[in-house]
Parts: sequence; C-alpha cells; structure tokens
Amino acid sequence: MAPQKKFRIVPLLLVLLPLWLIGSGAFALVKYFSQEKAELEETGKRFSRSVSTEDLADDLKKIITLVGERNTTKPAKLAATASMIQGLLGPANTGYKIGHIDSPSDFPIIHVSVPAKKSGNPPVWVLSSYDSPVGSRGAEKNATGLTAALAAARALADEKPAHDIHFVFLPHSNEADSPVIETAAAVREFIARAPSPQALLCIEAMGDSESLILTSRDTEAIPTTEFAGLGKVLGAEVICLGDDFDLASTLFEMNLPAIRIATRPTLLPDENDEQLPFAPTLAASTGRLIELIRRLSN
Repeated sequence: MAPQKKFRIVPLLLVLLPLWLIGSGAFALVKYFSQEKAELEETGKRFSRSVSTEDLADDLKKIITLVGERNTTKPAKLAATASMIQGLLGPANTGYKIGHIDSPSDFPIIHVSVPAKKSGNPPVWVLSSYDSPVGSRGAEKNATGLTAALAAARALADEKPAHDIHFVFLPHSNEADSPVIETAAAVREFIARAPSPQALLCIEAMGDSESLILTSRDTEAIPTTEFAGLGKVLGAEVICLGDDFDLASTLFEMNLPAIRIATRPTLLPDENDEQLPFAPTLAASTGRLIELIRRLSN
C-alpha cells in the first residue's frame, strides 16, 4: 500500500509546485514594486525642522557677517545668498523641489511650496527679499526677514495644510537701482496664475522685537482674527517712514493685497543697519510668524 500512496502524491506535487512558484513570484514582484514606490516617495519627502535659536544665529552670521553686502554691486555675494537659500531648502536638506520664477536679472526668484490636502482653496503666500541696500550689510533689510522666512519654510515643510503655502524669495527689493519693479511684476504675474490669495505676507525687519507688527495699505486684507495674540496692527502711514517704499507697498501699487509683517517700522535712509541682531529675539518673532502662517493655512 505504501508505494501506491507515494504514487498518488506525485500528481499532487506536479499541480502544487507550479502554483507555489507563481504565487511566490507574484508576491516578490508586489514587494519589489511596493519598495520601489516607497523609495520614490521617500525621495520627494520633506523634512520639517523646528525653530532653533542656534540655527537662526548661524544663518544670521552667514548672511550678515560672512556674505555681508549683497546686491548687484556685489554680484558674487548676491549669487552666494541665492545658493544658500536653495541649499538650505533643497532636496539635500529640507527636501523641497526648488522652483524658479522668470527673473528680470541673472539672479533667481526662488519658489518652494507646501501643497494643500485638497486643491482649490486660496493659497497663502510668504515673500521675502534676499538683497541689501548698497553700502550696507542689511541686517534688518533684509537678513532678519530672510532668516525668519527660511525658518518658517523649514518648520512647515511636512505640514498638510488646507491651503497651499508658497514661499518666494526675491533678489531685488532693497537696492534702489536694481530692477525692483520688474521683479515685483514677475512675482505678481506668477501669483495671478493661482486662485486669489488667502493672504500675501511680506516678511522683513524681524529682529527688533518678539511681537509682530502687521500693516497694509489694503485694510480689507488684514487678518485680524488669525492675528490675535501675535502682535499689533498699525497703519501704513506709521510704518513707512520718509521716502522709503517697502515690498508690501510696491505690490499694493500693483493691485495685490500685500501685508507687511515685521517687528519695527521701515528703516530711515541714514539708519545704521550693520549690527547682528539678538538671535533669541528673532527666534521668538519667527515662532509667531509660523503660528500666523499655520492659522491662515488651516
């Protein structure tokens, strides 16, 4: 009887073995493609980074002390600042895909974004310039604004907001003889391609106080509810001193509802702007900026 049992097992094995080979092969293929998909997704993953006083102090030192004056009279230094922005936010560090808006000069208008969970909602725009006036290291024009905007982009990188968050870094805003208007116009055209903004924040002069000052020439653009507890709202006539014209005012003249976010009024032409700001103060104001962006985008 034993030989007959062995004989009956052979056909069964002939059926089961191919099925096992097919099944195990299919499982291996599914596992392979799942791993490949995960690796592709991991490649595009963004890594958030909490606001750190040490990181802010390091960024400030690089921009103000190591780079210093950065404008078209110092093209290598302006280009170095652009490279720094792209390096800090790009795939090797924060993981953003670096985009560029058509620029009127050889220096890039840099764009990164945090996509919303669902498309169609009005986006939040966060704009900051990375140049300085001629003859100045530009601490508050605009190293502190740039540093705060960079920190915000890094802190919010892996958020899942209800509204798209766009960060834009402009090469021309503080140097009077540079293509300031043309640069702002290029940004305006880019913004016009998206739905009407939920908010359009222009970040500058963030090192003077922990509390934020919000101002706009368009009073209907001011988000008073979302801004509660973060600082105070002041009139544009109080903030824009002398003949100075800030980025928010430039964009307002182009029919954009721009809001200036800062911790002090605009600098006077003869005001010293060389000193390294106190990093803990900048960290506090940056934390408030991040909270404002979160409130506006959720």
